[in-house]
Amino acid sequence: MSLNDTIRQLWSKRPRIALTALLLCASFLLLGVMHYGRRSPNVPIFEVKDGEFLDSLQFRGEVTALKSISIAAPAEAGELQILKIVADGDKVKQGDVIVEFDKTKTEQELKQNQSSLKYTSADIEQAHAQARLTDEQDLTAVSKARFELESAKLDASKKEIVSNIEGAEAELKVRDAEQKLREAEAKLKSDRAASQATIDSKIEASRKAAFDEHRAQVALSRITLRAPITGMVSLVPVWHPEGFTPFKAGDRAWPGAPMIEMPETASLRISGRVDEIERGRLATQQSVTVHFDAIPDRQFTGQIEEISTLASEDYSAGWPIPRNFNLRVKLDEADARLRPGMTAQLTAIVERIPSALTIPAQAFFQKEGGEDIVYVWNGSGFHERTIQVSRRSGDRILIANGLRPGDRVALQDPTVKSE
Repeated sequence: MSLNDTIRQLWSKRPRIALTALLLCASFLLLGVMHYGRRSPNVPIFEVKDGEFLDSLQFRGEVTALKSISIAAPAEAGELQILKIVADGDKVKQGDVIVEFDKTKTEQELKQNQSSLKYTSADIEQAHAQARLTDEQDLTAVSKARFELESAKLDASKKEIVSNIEGAEAELKVRDAEQKLREAEAKLKSDRAASQATIDSKIEASRKAAFDEHRAQVALSRITLRAPITGMVSLVPVWHPEGFTPFKAGDRAWPGAPMIEMPETASLRISGRVDEIERGRLATQQSVTVHFDAIPDRQFTGQIEEISTLASEDYSAGWPIPRNFNLRVKLDEADARLRPGMTAQLTAIVERIPSALTIPAQAFFQKEGGEDIVYVWNGSGFHERTIQVSRRSGDRILIANGLRPGDRVALQDPTVKSE
């Protein structure tokens, strides 16, 4: 018996049951057709919408400090051993101890210099006393020689009333007394010069001892380094046998060795480099957004503060060495976590198009002949469509022609079979 005969038989006996069965078959047939015609796409899709297009430039930058306070080991203390030193990146307040040296040797030197100062001061007093004693002795000798000369001259004045022999002897005594006076005066002058030289040498020794004592006192007062400002410390790498590394506890630091840099927060800037084409699209006072690699939880904003007018070699970009332009950005707000050396991604908006059709870069494909295409989903499958691209910015593409709002395009090439 055929299906038609069966339906006729059911219709003749039970028309209502036959009608219900017929409707059910038609419904299942319609659902099957709809399911086949409206199947889901086998790759991710993107729905084209009318919205704002941001034409932007992206470049890398690094935090630098225009002003920074350098902190070095005290130059007056000689070689010092580090007992304590703050960690790189620590935040400190003004006056906090950041480096502490072993002061035992400096204290010993201060005591020795103080003892030397006392000893040289006593030497000066002794030299003055000896000079006064010698001067008094020499003055006495000069006075005595003058008295003897006057006596000899008095005796010589009597030669007219004495014999020639006695007169001659009196003249000899006068000449002898004059010679003794000259010798006494010369000795007075020489002893005074010698005494003054001795006193001067003692004074010089005392001055040196006082200088050494003052230097030791200054070194002792600077043996503990304190933060000059509130901020973050950055340890300075210096040469060690194992390489360029910062100082650590236990190391010995030479006089004046650079140890710490403390950048002034207000002087922090972001330095970057851009090529000639990018420079032509940027200007000072232009707003930028900044994403720091080390601070992913916050987006910063800033303005371009300066762009160099002349290109320079960028030796960090590899070979061949390119010539590009220096750029500096000032942030609108500070953050305590910022520190020199941090890297960032900077984005500058060069143009805003309020009403535009854009697609992600993943939805854009190019054929071998150079034709720009997309794959549009029509409900049952993808079909290729030629588009006209106006411009590209980052991962967004501005469409000039070929798409409408509501079109759904593939984010992967649907013609490529996945393995």
